[in-house]
Amino acid sequence: MTAENRYRMNTTDNLWHPQPVCADARLRRWLLDRGSLTRRIQLRCENFRLDVLSQRLAAARRDERAVIGVRADADCMVREISLNCGRQPLVFAHSVVAPRALKGAWRMLSGLGARPLGAALFADPRIRRFPLRFRQLNRGHALYQRAQSLVDEPSASLWARRSLFVFSGSPLLVTEVFLPAILALAP
Repeated sequence: MTAENRYRMNTTDNLWHPQPVCADARLRRWLLDRGSLTRRIQLRCENFRLDVLSQRLAAARRDERAVIGVRADADCMVREISLNCGRQPLVFAHSVVAPRALKGAWRMLSGLGARPLGAALFADPRIRRFPLRFRQLNRGHALYQRAQSLVDEPSASLWARRSLFVFSGSPLLVTEVFLPAILALAP
């Protein structure tokens, strides 16, 4: 089964929805935008900064493994960053790719460093992006916990979106968790 079909048919975590059920119209505009989130923030923030929090081989979450098609015992390349306006974190991003793809389609990820992944993804017309999926994360979700560690005041929940990018048949899954400070930027 291709990555595209796994993404469309993934029922292992039916909590990721095709539309956000979010009451805040400002946040919904951020969630639904299909362009480069990094670029959109850069246009609204004079002191944009990207911090690489980690880039390592690690186990993917169960629902991520189902989408990118790796076994439970396979380590994946996991990259976590924060998009910031000055010192203020706005978005926590978590990307997962199978290690075999790092020698092929996604080899540029290994040397990305502090450069935005979004710039590379949106620059190459051969990279296909699939529809966004949305979820409200709470304290029990590992990505909520990692994102929440970036802010001073805890939120009861955080909205996230994820999408699958496919290049030469190899999937890359990107999840972006929106922190409360994103609302300070004009949508």
